[in-house]
Amino acid sequence: MKFFKAIIIFTLFVLVLSACGKSSFKNESKEATASVETTLAEAVKKPNKKSDEIQFYLPFGFEIKDESPNNIILKNGSKTYILFNNPQENEESDVVYKATAAQYEDLDVKKEFKQDKKLGFVIIKQMDADLNELTVGIGGTKITTQVKTSSLKNEAIVMTQIVSSVENN
Repeated sequence: MKFFKAIIIFTLFVLVLSACGKSSFKNESKEATASVETTLAEAVKKPNKKSDEIQFYLPFGFEIKDESPNNIILKNGSKTYILFNNPQENEESDVVYKATAAQYEDLDVKKEFKQDKKLGFVIIKQMDADLNELTVGIGGTKITTQVKTSSLKNEAIVMTQIVSSVENN
């Protein structure tokens, strides 16, 4: 009987620990969405990188891996980001937002914000239990990456800083 009781206690202990360790997609995605809106309202970071088409802020640790007329591939460690810019669309445009959202049949998060004549947006598609595709954009500019659920908020902040700093040359 003591052995049976010990097994039950051990099983409950393991379940509690595993539940505490997992990030809740619902909570993390809400925090990421709120962070995008907050970061949009902050002062724009000064551009420190320049390509043929745009100049933009790139945080420490990020590097440009490849460029094409509308896309810049960024790396930060093992993570890859795609920065897309349509110079024909201004910061109020919803063309990139609508086109991005239309690529998916079912989105977990699709939110737009209007602040200071800017249309900001965040799109999150849960790919599996702990992996998500995160897109943050303003008008004709967006950045996309794949991110763990526990990193949604921090990645959303950095990605918003990058897209909000983009200036066409």
